[in-house]
Amino acid sequence: MDQRVSLITLGVGDLAAARRFYGALGWECKEVEETVFVQAGGSAVVLWGREKLADDAGVEDAGAGGFGGIALAQNVRSREEVDAIMATAADAGAKITKAAAETFYGGYAGYFADLDGHMWEIAHNPGFTLKDDGSLVLPF
Repeated sequence: MDQRVSLITLGVGDLAAARRFYGALGWECKEVEETVFVQAGGSAVVLWGREKLADDAGVEDAGAGGFGGIALAQNVRSREEVDAIMATAADAGAKITKAAAETFYGGYAGYFADLDGHMWEIAHNPGFTLKDDGSLVLPF
């Protein structure tokens, strides 16, 4: 099996609101047949109705009431970029769950939840290299 993530699909309660939220973050969204696609480097983030995603996966939708056990992360090149993205997310309606601060690994990071409670970490990790295209290179 290839070590690759091609798509990350987020089940959302209100597709139009989710599209506006991610658009306010500066993401270029393209909607096709009630599904919103965002190119994210060599992968894509997909916004799709939460009930449709649950049905497609063959599971019951427990709702967006609690922590889903997953956090998505975007690594950036500087602490200032972390602060700028966190501020943009808050302005777009995100709930800041952990303000950006020093980390145990010598970096700087914060967390926010999008409109549907999906957790995002915005991090500057000086131990990770980001290529010009934003691709992450692990140090080992």
